[in-house]
Amino acid sequence: QVQLVESGGGLVQAGGSLRLSCAASGRTFNFYHGAWFRQVPGEDREFVARIGWGLSTPAYADSVKGRFTISRDNAKNTLYLQMNSLKPEDTAAYYCAVDTYGRAGSSTTWSLPAKYDYWGQGTQVTVSS
Repeated sequence: QVQLVESGGGLVQAGGSLRLSCAASGRTFNFYHGAWFRQVPGEDREFVARIGWGLSTPAYADSVKGRFTISRDNAKNTLYLQMNSLKPEDTAAYYCAVDTYGRAGSSTTWSLPAKYDYWGQGTQVTVSS
């Protein structure tokens, strides 16, 4: 079992920054990939970013490229999302996710929520204009 605890959400003005954290505990020895998704009420969960637990190149949704950076600290089993130049359109509940089976390792799969086994509780990010 893996438990993911998120933190770092909040209210910021457009152009501001936030850093989200996702701390994993439990059985983390097969932590292949970590990702961030976001969701607005009434809409599907949207892929934001993904990073491997090794040396794989991070992947980003086009909407956040150049503004968001995904990273991780393997020693601490923690996933991060640095969000800069925030826009009102970034307002959503953000969820971290972990793939323990290596199913989210390609461009055709890493954006699919079904490829991830564990999810955080979500943290709200609100960007005012």
